[in-house]
Amino acid sequence: MYIAIEGVIGVGKTTLARLLQPAFEADVLLEVFEENPFLSDFYGDRARYAFQTQIFFLLSRYRQQNNNVPNILDAGKSLIADYTFAKDALFAGINLKGDELEMYGKVHEALGEKIPKPDLLVYLQATTDTLMQRIAFRDRSYERQMERSYIDELNVAYEEFFSKPFDHTPILKIDSNELNIIHNAEHIKLIENRIREALGLAPYQPALPMK
Repeated sequence: MYIAIEGVIGVGKTTLARLLQPAFEADVLLEVFEENPFLSDFYGDRARYAFQTQIFFLLSRYRQQNNNVPNILDAGKSLIADYTFAKDALFAGINLKGDELEMYGKVHEALGEKIPKPDLLVYLQATTDTLMQRIAFRDRSYERQMERSYIDELNVAYEEFFSKPFDHTPILKIDSNELNIIHNAEHIKLIENRIREALGLAPYQPALPMK
């Protein structure tokens, strides 16, 4: 079983992956983004540092997924990842243009053919206001320059990206605005139940409401 969690910056992907790990007895694969040397500069000057930032992320995500996902799945283990390789193209579509976007697209397509696809993609939705509150709460130094307009642009792009069939992968959409997965164990159980239902994994309660 391979579950990938997606959503805009700050929505809670990593936290959810870690909290779901015991329930599914899964290995967890977390995106490594702090190592990108261009990230802080990118948030200060998107136009100047977009290509370097995007290419670094693309190669880093490919290396991490290609080195880990097949080995974990071939060993018969379950896996929960807090990102997908395919979504990298979503950011490129916003941040790159012209020849840079075309070059990026060719590399992404070639590398993506080698990456296993998830059995289920959990897409965490939230309003831009909620995302900005969560970003401020976690207070990462390189995110302090992040503009609300950029997060809003990402939010719109995510909604469009995941409104269509995603790479032959089933999508489970969860509105996270009213959820507090850090302090409310019941909310984690609700999400776990939705995932079990989507994958047909017992035990689960059919049509459990998300409130």
